[in-house]
Amino acid sequence: MLIRFLWVGLMAGLLAGVPTAAIQHFTTTPLIIQAELYEQAEHSDHAALDGPTLLQGGAVIPAGYLLAHGPATEGAADEWAPDEGLERTFYTSIATIITAIGYAFMLLAAMFLAKSEITPRTGLLWGLAGFAAAGLAPSLGLSPELPGAASAGLLSRQIWWITTVVTTACGLWMLLRISTPLAIGIGVVLMVVPHFIGAPHPELLTSEVPSELAAHFASSSLVLHAIIWALAGTFVGFMWQRGETPAEQ
Repeated sequence: MLIRFLWVGLMAGLLAGVPTAAIQHFTTTPLIIQAELYEQAEHSDHAALDGPTLLQGGAVIPAGYLLAHGPATEGAADEWAPDEGLERTFYTSIATIITAIGYAFMLLAAMFLAKSEITPRTGLLWGLAGFAAAGLAPSLGLSPELPGAASAGLLSRQIWWITTVVTTACGLWMLLRISTPLAIGIGVVLMVVPHFIGAPHPELLTSEVPSELAAHFASSSLVLHAIIWALAGTFVGFMWQRGETPAEQ
């Protein structure tokens, strides 16, 4: 059973990750590259500025103001990064495939825990629930960001994101699996609380990239997120129904 579990999770992740990586290459990756050009141009314009403030767009930006995906320290520019072209595509695709494999294992484990029937249809439904918890709900407070986008501190964003994912997942579990009136009420509260508290945002909202580019990236990222979760769940069900692994035959 363990070998079958590992085999299904690995193969489902691969089958979901490869097409998602291909779609990503033609959708979000070009947007990121465009945003990096704006970011580099902005840094070049202000490279000579020192001191506790940075003048940007006519406004004084306090020291410590963070740009998502931007260099956090002066030495960040010296950190390794893949070269443009094939090398960058390769590493981005590998990261996407690894992410898909992780999603597949999480969905498979959740279906085991819930003693759910494992079919392509149920896998798709579980995948959509995973997207709702890990993609849709957090995006209501923290939308996908391009390089150069203004953001609050990384730690505060991570805490809010993790809290939102966990509470939304628990809320969906209580709504869809337990489904008693009390459980439904608690589930709704769990899903609403993070948004009632509010996601962390910077005091000054500005960006180095055009708003149209940022909006296009946010919508494209959410669609890709939905695709990878849906494919992971569907292929988990498909691979599980295929039966034995090669090692078990």
